[in-house]
Amino acid sequence: MVFTHKQQNKLLLILGVTLLLVLACGQSGKNARQQFDDDSTLVFKHFKLANARQAFKKAIAQFEKNNPGVKVKEEILPSNTNIQHQFYVTSLEARSSDFDVFLIDVIWTPEFSLAGWLEDLSDLLPPEEQSDFFHAPIQADIYRGRLYAIPWYIDAGVLYYRKDLLQKYGFSPPVTFEELVNQAQVILRNEKRPDLNGFLWQGKQYEGLICTANEIISGFGGQIIDARGKVHLTDPATRQALQWLKDCIYLYKISPAWVLSADEESTRLSFLNGHTLFLRNWPYCWTFFQREDSKVRGKVGVTHIPALAGITGKSTLGGWQLAINRFSAKKELTKRLVSFLASPQMQLQFALEVGTKPTRKPLYQNPFLIKEQPFIVKLFPILENTIPRPVTPLYSQISQILQVEFSAILSNIRPVDKALKSAKVQIEHVLELEELKKEIEK
Repeated sequence: MVFTHKQQNKLLLILGVTLLLVLACGQSGKNARQQFDDDSTLVFKHFKLANARQAFKKAIAQFEKNNPGVKVKEEILPSNTNIQHQFYVTSLEARSSDFDVFLIDVIWTPEFSLAGWLEDLSDLLPPEEQSDFFHAPIQADIYRGRLYAIPWYIDAGVLYYRKDLLQKYGFSPPVTFEELVNQAQVILRNEKRPDLNGFLWQGKQYEGLICTANEIISGFGGQIIDARGKVHLTDPATRQALQWLKDCIYLYKISPAWVLSADEESTRLSFLNGHTLFLRNWPYCWTFFQREDSKVRGKVGVTHIPALAGITGKSTLGGWQLAINRFSAKKELTKRLVSFLASPQMQLQFALEVGTKPTRKPLYQNPFLIKEQPFIVKLFPILENTIPRPVTPLYSQISQILQVEFSAILSNIRPVDKALKSAKVQIEHVLELEELKKEIEK
C-alpha cells in the first residue's frame, strides 16, 4: 500500500503520541496489569431465560460459596438470537476480554471455533464422560476433533395437539403427514369455527423457518447438507417437503396465510387462546399451556414431529452451550465455573426450578425429576432423536440463503424447483470459497 505525504505525516504523528503515552504510563500500566491479574471477578454473559432469574442467582451464590473470593457478574443480553450473535461476533472479532463465560446457540459453535474465539474444553469433558450426554449436541460442539463448548440444555421441536378435539372425533395423535392433514381437515370442517387454525408453524423469514423446514425435509427422507458437505436441496425429498409445507396453506388449507409471518410466540399465543388444533413449537410452551389462566389447560397433548409412512419423524436440534472466551485472562476460574454449571447437580437444579431440559441422559432417570417434571422426562425419546441443522462454520451465511429462498417458495413468489436450485448454487458457491480460502492459507 502506498501512502500520500499527508497520510505519512498523520501516521508518524499517531506513532509518536502512542510512544509518548507508553513511556509516560509505563509504571501505571504495570500497576493496572497487576490489578487485573488479581481480579477474581468473572463476567458471565447470557440471554434472558424465562423464569430463570432466581435460579441463576442461586447457582452463582453456590459457586461463590464454593470458591471464596471469586465473584461472578451476570450481564444479560436480549432474548433475540440475532442480536446475541451480532454482539458476540463484534466483540470477539475485536478480541475483547470484557466477558469470560457465555452461552451460545448450538448452531454457532462451529463458526466460533473456526474463528479461534473459543477456548478448547476437551480436558473438561473426556470421551468417557461425553457418553453421558445426548449425542447430537456433543457432536455439534466438536470441531476438528476438539471440544469447544459443553451442552448445557437441549431443545427439540415438538407437535402440540388438542387432545380433547382429537378424542371427540376418534383420532389418535398423527404419526404421518397424511394423518395430520386428514385430521385437521375433518375437525375444521365439522367444528365450523372461523377462528380455529388447523396447523401452525413458524413460517416467518427467520431462523425458525429453517428449524421447521429441517424437520419436514427429514420427514420426507431428505437432508439439506450431508456430513461430506454435499448440498441436497434439489433432491426429490427436499422438493416434496417444501411443496407439502406450501400445500398446507394453499391446497389443504389447514395453515392460515398469516403463518408466513408467524414466529414462536405468535403461534404459541394462538394455541394458548384455543384457536389452534396442531402446533409445531418448542417444549417451553408447555408451562404456559398448563397455567391456571390458560384456555387449553388439561386439553393439550405432545408428540413427535410427523413424517412419511415408514419414516420416523425427527426434531430439529436446539439448545444452548457453555463456552469460554479464548481472550479471557482468567482461564482457570472460567473452566471451574463452566464445570460447575454443566455438572449433573446444576443441570438437575435448573430442570427442577426452570424447566430446562438436561443434556446429561442419566438425569432422566432421577426420581426427583420424574416426580417434579414428568413432562421433561416424557420428552426423552424426542430429545434422543434429533437432527441438527447443517453443522458448518458457515451456517450463518447458509441460513440466510435458505431463509430467503424458502420464504419465496411459501409466499408463492418463486416456484419450488427454481428457488431450491438458486439456493443450491448460492450455498455451493459459499462452500467453494471457503475451500479456496483454506487452500490459500496452506
